[in-house]
Amino acid sequence: MESQDASDDPGVHRGFICASFNQDTTSLSVGTKTGYRLFSVTAVDKLDCIHEGVECPDVYIVERLFSSSLVVVVSLSMPRRMNVYHFKKGTEICNYSYSNNILSVRLNRQRLVVCLEESIYIHNIRDMKLLKTLLNTPVNPSGLCALSVNHSNSYLAYPGSATIGEITVYDANNLSTLTLIQAHDSPLAALTFNASGTKLASASEKGTVIRVFSVPEGQRLFEFRRGMKRYVSISSLSFSADAQFLCASSNTETVHIFKLEQHSPNQEEESPTWSAYVGKMFTAATTYLPAHVSDMMHQDRAFATVRLNMFGLKNICALATIQKLPRLLVASSDGYLYIYNVDPQDGGECVLVQKHRLFESSEEQEEQKEEENPEDVPPQPASQSYAATVALPSTPLSSTTLMGYSEEGGAQRGEVIPDHELAEGPVCLDDENEFPPVSNQSN
Repeated sequence: MESQDASDDPGVHRGFICASFNQDTTSLSVGTKTGYRLFSVTAVDKLDCIHEGVECPDVYIVERLFSSSLVVVVSLSMPRRMNVYHFKKGTEICNYSYSNNILSVRLNRQRLVVCLEESIYIHNIRDMKLLKTLLNTPVNPSGLCALSVNHSNSYLAYPGSATIGEITVYDANNLSTLTLIQAHDSPLAALTFNASGTKLASASEKGTVIRVFSVPEGQRLFEFRRGMKRYVSISSLSFSADAQFLCASSNTETVHIFKLEQHSPNQEEESPTWSAYVGKMFTAATTYLPAHVSDMMHQDRAFATVRLNMFGLKNICALATIQKLPRLLVASSDGYLYIYNVDPQDGGECVLVQKHRLFESSEEQEEQKEEENPEDVPPQPASQSYAATVALPSTPLSSTTLMGYSEEGGAQRGEVIPDHELAEGPVCLDDENEFPPVSNQSN
């Protein structure tokens, strides 16, 4: 999730830059002005900060691999370099530089994907060997892409066009294109896979309709209408672990939760109520209406909603089961994590049960002092917004920029990441032999 400059919006916390949930929504990563923070989100009443990294400032991308000690970081100060850290040991595993600014990073236990504006790099995560470079991809200024967390398929989705909502689905394991999906009339704004990689949800820049497709077939399964009154910017989409629900957040004050259920044609016959009769007549009438009106009639509305106490701030949402109950998590650029209860039976308005600070109150006081006494603060380089940074002019591809990149490239000392770190289930972060000794690389 990208952030806005604090000066542009008074609601944005001055230390906040970005946030992301890990692949199974057990951890929250936050990029800050001073580095990054990793939080455990396995309980409602407490938010434990399990690590604070200060290796580099102004972190605008931070991605953790499940509950392992592997974390990928990109800083505004060096937006073309990706750093891979073992945060438990506080050591850098390796770093790689690219020809242009890194816009997003996605990873599962098999692949690590780096997305630039007009190219995508696919690495083997075990040794960071570059397996494939997708060059001349459609212009993708936001770095929009999604990678299935199911490493047995490792499907990758990214825009197939810069002008319409076409999705390219790529098999990152077998390194081949699977299918093209004509998802929307407008350019894409959001993409996400379910946990098994069998469903893909998408939204366009208009933000009014969210569609769900089967993978790899590309068949449309569901269509949900977020709203009709206004176009919005969808900032995140996320499935529940069982793929029964899909949540969507935007730059508005409402988070929508949709229920993925197929309506049985026999339900109305089993309960011949007046409302069922009207619904049947209504459905029949749509066959005589224009196509766009008929489509609107068949779109499902939100099953549950959340009304945030903010408007226009960047945020990301995720559905998780915490302490055996379904919850909606919203991490906002105001510096808070909000946790809501979700009623899986009746839906409706979700109830806020907890609100956690992502920054200590002492840090906020220090920031206020700096604002009140700017003359006492040593001069700092001017901070740039994420959008301003990625707009920096690109340089031609050079051997020094991508030194070490080849089909035979990768880690110089065999496997960087051992099997147990990539295996499913809990990992031992206190094992001193968790990683073999690896010298810092500057590739």
